[in-house]
Amino acid sequence: MTMSMTSFGRAQSQEGKALCFSVEMKSVNHRYLDINIRMPKSMLALEEKIRSIINDRLNRGKVDVFINYKNYSKGNAEPTLNSELAQKYYDCLKRVQQELNLVDDITTTKITSLPEVITLVEKEENLDDILNEIRPLIENSLDLMEEMRSKEGEKLKGDILKKLNIIEAYVQEIEDIADNIPKSYKQKLEERLKEMLIGVDVDESRIAQEVAILSDKAAVDEEIVRLRSHLSQVRQTLNLEEPVGRKLDFIIQEMNREVNTVGSKSTDINMTNKVINIKNIIEKIREQVQNIE
Repeated sequence: MTMSMTSFGRAQSQEGKALCFSVEMKSVNHRYLDINIRMPKSMLALEEKIRSIINDRLNRGKVDVFINYKNYSKGNAEPTLNSELAQKYYDCLKRVQQELNLVDDITTTKITSLPEVITLVEKEENLDDILNEIRPLIENSLDLMEEMRSKEGEKLKGDILKKLNIIEAYVQEIEDIADNIPKSYKQKLEERLKEMLIGVDVDESRIAQEVAILSDKAAVDEEIVRLRSHLSQVRQTLNLEEPVGRKLDFIIQEMNREVNTVGSKSTDINMTNKVINIKNIIEKIREQVQNIE
């Protein structure tokens, strides 16, 4: 199945949970699979596992993944006492009191209000639980992306097939023109010689030799055969149940090479124009192939 590399997918946890996750993924064309994941620092340890899930489903494309969550729990932080620091604060305060002969007003409230004596420490989330929560969201997002890739891919496939039919028609016209070139050249050569050599007998064997030389130089039979073979290969490749983008890219390059060769051999303006038309269509196909997985 022909798959595009342009896609988007989004999934979100059901409302009512303490932690509500959202996963958003989008992809565009790229030579290889390039995954860029953005998520909270507390989840960074899960990056490789998330990357592995995506690797199992996608083959090519630049994929941006955004993972966020909202915490609706009453609190996931606990107050923590730094007893050692509290003791040092107390010792310092007692020393100041004694050295300055101050009234002893050291209280629990005053010590615990000093910096870093009591701090709020967030509980570490269970990464296995988080992965179990976001895995279905990632899979759902990938499902949506694959659905979109499939639809876009089928559109690309249909348009490319139409372009191949147009190229095939041009190839047939080029072949017809090429077959008539020797006859047309012979006729024009004879007319010119008659004008230039009035009353002088023309050596028919010499004319035949010149026509044969031109026919050999302008022959495009092999290029036509290879072009038709490439057209058939593109059609077959588009029907494969596997990623075909790179293979199509190679075939299109070979098609363009054959068309260039035909153009370099052309001695007929009509043939040259048809070669230009084919090259324009091949370039459009090449751009479309760049977005096929």
